[in-house]
Amino acid sequence: MPDTNPPERGPFLEIHRDGLAVITFDDPTRGANVLTEGVLRELDRLVGELAARARAGDVRGVAVRSGKVGSFIVGADVEAIGRIEDPDQGAEAGRQGQRIYLALERLPVPTVAVINGTCMGGGTELALACRYRILTDHPKAGLALPEVQLGILPGWGGTTRLPRLIGLRSALDLLLTGKTVRGQRARKLGLVEEVVPQTVLDERPESVFRRILFDHPPDHTGARRSFLQRALEDTAPGRAVILREARKTVMEKTGGHYPAPLRILEVVRDSMGRSVEESMEIEAVALGELLASRVSKHLLHVFHLRERARKSTGLEAETGPTGVQPREVSELGVVGAGVMGGGIAQLAAEKGIQVRMKDIQHEAVASGLRHARSLFDRSVSRHRMREPEARQAMERISGGVDYGGFGQLDLVVEAVVERLDVKQTVLREVEDRVPDSCILATNTSTLSVDAMAEALSRPQNFCGMHFFNPVHKMPLVEVIRGEATSHVTLATVVALTLRLGKVPVVVRNGPGFVVNRILGPYLNEAGHLLAEGASIEAIDEAATAFGMPMGPLRLMDEVGIDIARKAGQILHEAFGDRMLPSAPLEALGATERLGVKGGGGFYRYDGRKALGPDPELYGSVDGAVPTTRREIPEADIRARLLLMMINEAARILDEGIVASAAELDLAMIMGTGFPPFRGGLLRFADEVHPRVLVERLREYQAEVGPRFAPAEPLVRLAREDLTFYASWPVPS
Repeated sequence: MPDTNPPERGPFLEIHRDGLAVITFDDPTRGANVLTEGVLRELDRLVGELAARARAGDVRGVAVRSGKVGSFIVGADVEAIGRIEDPDQGAEAGRQGQRIYLALERLPVPTVAVINGTCMGGGTELALACRYRILTDHPKAGLALPEVQLGILPGWGGTTRLPRLIGLRSALDLLLTGKTVRGQRARKLGLVEEVVPQTVLDERPESVFRRILFDHPPDHTGARRSFLQRALEDTAPGRAVILREARKTVMEKTGGHYPAPLRILEVVRDSMGRSVEESMEIEAVALGELLASRVSKHLLHVFHLRERARKSTGLEAETGPTGVQPREVSELGVVGAGVMGGGIAQLAAEKGIQVRMKDIQHEAVASGLRHARSLFDRSVSRHRMREPEARQAMERISGGVDYGGFGQLDLVVEAVVERLDVKQTVLREVEDRVPDSCILATNTSTLSVDAMAEALSRPQNFCGMHFFNPVHKMPLVEVIRGEATSHVTLATVVALTLRLGKVPVVVRNGPGFVVNRILGPYLNEAGHLLAEGASIEAIDEAATAFGMPMGPLRLMDEVGIDIARKAGQILHEAFGDRMLPSAPLEALGATERLGVKGGGGFYRYDGRKALGPDPELYGSVDGAVPTTRREIPEADIRARLLLMMINEAARILDEGIVASAAELDLAMIMGTGFPPFRGGLLRFADEVHPRVLVERLREYQAEVGPRFAPAEPLVRLAREDLTFYASWPVPS
């Protein structure tokens, strides 16, 4: 029997008679292994014990494993990371982890990390500190260093060891993106020595450990680089070229708003040619500075928002019975086989759900199937799926012009044209052909869910499920609860949204819901600025300089000017003069300029590639866009665009459309790309402070017009010296 000493939370150590030592991480209090302070302290003790017993000859090799299925170690304690405010404190936290991992690396016996599932951050750094790494073929088994996504860098030796192991270019690809590497891809990179079947590890784990450590150790670790790769990566001029290219790519993608990727490049550059200890000190200092930065705090905040959404039931803000269980959705219907319908069908089929698509024309069904097939083909070409997996998933989708198969569906998503009368007719028709328990969801961006429910005999089984286009890229789904929507319906749709890999935000019914209602005045203000003489470039560049992924005019081209105009009309009808469409948007909506899909809008296009603003727009459309341009300061353009969004957000919260400021921020980040490094629209607003916002709004109200009148709830916050997050906290 092995000598075992399991503590309450792990890791624990087993030493077999032949000198095989096994460290097992298996915290019984958590669903995944996390490197908390206590876990690290115990690991430090175990490594010290192993060093002593190795010197005494009792230990000949060490395997590090996880006792959890599909999960190795998910990284450091995020809560502890968030508590670090001082750069020196952060640097010291880095040094402590480095010291433990260096001791593991310097054990006088071979070590192997056995990765049977998710391995991230500090878990990957621990694996890098072992001499060997083996990966199983479990679907979740993969390695990643996602620290950059939290605004920091791998500070327990990751930026030091990874380039030495797999080469500079491959290491930067992982360090700067946080992407996960799995299977044979990890082996080809040199990140792991072997990929073994999970079943073998389950049945004979010790035999696998002994083979790697004692019997047949790998004869090579790390990447097998070509002569050309070595010539490029192992020479100062070559490394300078690689780093210069990487910096250029980072700046193009981030605009310099995110300090972590730039700091990673600096650390890697400054560490070249230095000892491991010197490199790690550079790494620790950089980690401390990043941990204390505002950007890191904001990205950590966004991480918590996403994690909360990932665990959501949809009922957190609801009163009523507790313990409501969502229904299982194994068969899904999609009515309307356009781009949205095809995208929803593809997504569901990828997640193992049987899908039946329906449209009124055979060609429309065929088009929806082709769109789904193209998305699977793209996943294969980008190595996200294997061809057999894609083929099997595609076989889960069928389609037709009748309701064959609808009598056994669990849920139907309606995705037909955005007209209330059409949707009511279709939903009534669908309801007559599905089981009484079947849930119906409308994919609407602006129309009233309650008005649609009036056409149904079972409105409790109905809600909104607003996907954003393109479905396969956009992470947000607004789940719209109508007045009659039941708890079970809401919980089921939220659970389905999570299963589809999307981020659900539950909202109440109301024109534009959350995202489109906030975007409406933002886009409209861009039109007003254009009418006042600001150039297309000036308007969009003010937004992108703030951190938006694209400017408001470019966004309207992407959405479709006709669609943006229709949404604007609905908001105008609902909210009156403060949403009165600006003259350029109204005039353009009546022309053939449709945006990207029409080959031209505010910009000219070659396919989907923007060629630049269209100069012919100035002086056209009945003078709605003046010929003469005038310079409006970038600060004013930016302030007017942002104030419009914040003002509307205050009204949305006051009306109870969404339960908390945090959920509104999550919706804007996931649905519009509002810059995560700013923490969210209302976190940004709180930092500026409602008092300042009200003052600025009143200035523009006097200068520009009544649409800038500060919303009453925002005035209340300013008067009472409150913030959005304090006034609308996350429901407990």
